[in-house]
This record gives sequence, C-alpha cells and structure tokens, in this order.
Amino acid sequence: MHVQDSRWSSAVASGATMSAASGGRPDGTRTTPLRVDAQRNLEHVLRAAREVFGELGYGAPMEDVARRARVGVGTVYRRFPSKDVLVRRIAEEETSRLTEQARAALGQEDEPWSALSRFLRTSVASGAGRLLPPQVLRVGVAEERGLLPQQRTQPAGELRLVSEERREDDGGAAELLDVVGQLVERARAAGELRTDVSVSDVLLVIATAAPSLPDAAQQAAASARLLDILLEGLRSRPA
Repeated sequence: MHVQDSRWSSAVASGATMSAASGGRPDGTRTTPLRVDAQRNLEHVLRAAREVFGELGYGAPMEDVARRARVGVGTVYRRFPSKDVLVRRIAEEETSRLTEQARAALGQEDEPWSALSRFLRTSVASGAGRLLPPQVLRVGVAEERGLLPQQRTQPAGELRLVSEERREDDGGAAELLDVVGQLVERARAAGELRTDVSVSDVLLVIATAAPSLPDAAQQAAASARLLDILLEGLRSRPA
C-alpha cells in the first residue's frame, strides 16, 4: 500500500477562489444542482479517483485520475480546484463508509469477536483500507508523541485520539476511531482479543489486508487468505 500524506490545510486556501468562481464551496461541493452531463462526469471522476488512489496511493497525479475517468484534466480541476480537495473528498467518504461498517458490526453481532471479525472482513472486502486518510494511519505515532500527559498512564497501545494538535475538521477520523475502539474494547473485555492489540493495530490490518492486484479474483483470494492469518494473530491464546 502506498499512502502519501496530503497537505489537508492547504486545500481550502488553494481552492477557495477557483471554487467560488465555479459556484461551489472550497471542499468541492456545490451550492447549485449540476447538469446531467456534469453530474455524470463527477461520478466518473470520483470512481476513477477511488481506483487510482487505491492502486497508487494519494500521491498519484490528477492526470492519472482524468485518464481513468476518460475526461480532460481541466474537467477534474473545474470540479476539484486542487488535488488536496479531491483527496479530502475521497478520504472522507471512505472514512464514513468504514464508520458505518463498524456501527453495523456493533449493532448486529452479539458476540464481541464476531463483531470485530465481521467489521474487518467487510472493510477489507470493500477495499476501503487502501484509502484510509493519513491522519488515521499515523495514529501509531500520535499514541506515543501526541497524547496529553494525563493519557500516558493508559496501557501501551491504547488510543484515545486527544492530541495537542487535534482539529475540529478531521474528516470523520475521530468518529471512526471511537466506533472501532468500542469493537476493540468489547473483544478485549471478553478475553477474545490479545491485550496488547490497539485500535491502530486493527486499522493497520484493514490497510494491510487489502492489496491491489491486477486480477480481481486473485485480489479477493489474496485478501481473504491474508486476513485469515492476521485474525489468528489478533486472537488471544489460553495461558
């Protein structure tokens, strides 16, 4: 997986003027309805962006997205005035999708391990792990360097995502971490999850177990096999 950090804060600044001129907001959303052809182009661009960023990481150029969408790169920039705006849109959508998958597992599975494993299998199968935003994948660093002093009394690996640099606009990352945290705590309390496994470990499994392979059947088989191995590694063992 190749995930590159994007300058999230620069997206609004660099895109505000162009976005306003095109009748949209700085985050790439519009205040007026799109024409049918414009809506179709938008859907093509978003689909292409998910595919390209999923295969190559967020460092992939906009030209690759335009080529995959079969539109001119100018069409992409008219809708998303900077690459950062497009990256934020895709990352937020995938974060929201993962959050809903975690909520569904919490609400529909009574057994803690079944809930956690269902979330992991659903998330890996959807390919969302390849599009996790950088601020979520950096939680391992935040746990050691970014937590407030009173939180360092928590067990090693615990994630609370209350850092000195936390921003209100986190693209839904805090909500995702909170719901996944509930899955982790339930499985740990039931004695079915290793005590040293953290929320960041679970997210790393999602990112790692979703390889991008040219053959869809091969990719699905490889993901399922890898996830089976990783799930065994997460489970607690009798003393």
